[in-house]
Amino acid sequence: QVQLVESGGGLVQAGGSLRLSCTASGLTFSAYALGWFRQAPGKERELVAGINSGGATYYADSVKGRFTISRDNAKNTVNLQMNSLKPEDTAVFYCAARVLVIVVAEQQYNYWGQGTQVTVSS
Repeated sequence: QVQLVESGGGLVQAGGSLRLSCTASGLTFSAYALGWFRQAPGKERELVAGINSGGATYYADSVKGRFTISRDNAKNTVNLQMNSLKPEDTAVFYCAARVLVIVVAEQQYNYWGQGTQVTVSS
């Protein structure tokens, strides 16, 4: 049984930082690409950052230079360091996994975490 468990969300002021973590179990972690999606109220869920099984990364334009994704295969964990947060980053953030490479389409992901709320106050 595959499980993805996110942690690290919370409330932060604009300009602040948060670090999200997602720990996976029940899969061969090193063979999977991991993505961080977010969904703001009234908006579609979007991919903000991803990391392939080989370590190549993807960032949405809206977060480039502010967010950094990393993975630790020994700990089955993927992290998202979020700096210079803005009120428009407020959303529920989800960790998702699919085999090998990142794609933008959420329908292509096999496994999802339960989500963690990130709220950025102005």
